[in-house]
Amino acid sequence: MARVKGALMTRKRRNKILKAAKGYWGAKSKHFKMAKQAVMKSGNYAYIGRKLKKRDFRTLWIARISAQCKVNDINYSKFMYGLKKAGIELNRKMLAEIAVSDKEAFADLVAKAKAAI
Repeated sequence: MARVKGALMTRKRRNKILKAAKGYWGAKSKHFKMAKQAVMKSGNYAYIGRKLKKRDFRTLWIARISAQCKVNDINYSKFMYGLKKAGIELNRKMLAEIAVSDKEAFADLVAKAKAAI
């Protein structure tokens, strides 16, 4: 049986890492060992960033809804409670979009929430 050499797969693996490190500064884009460390660390940052993005957007949506609630003389928590009691199931993303783009429709939602409380 012939001997199998691992050069092809080793080269593929190295080239994959070096391609991912393309654009990094200095030796991080040229030397395999440093590139591997940089790619691993950047992967961790990307993973954490995906989680933080969700948190940041939710905070933004709540801030937008809250600002429009203050204009309509109700606070955020009472508004959300009133929507739940009224049976209106809109997520915060859609509520924030309505608050920014269609203030009359948001005022109608506030009126329904106040009536349900």
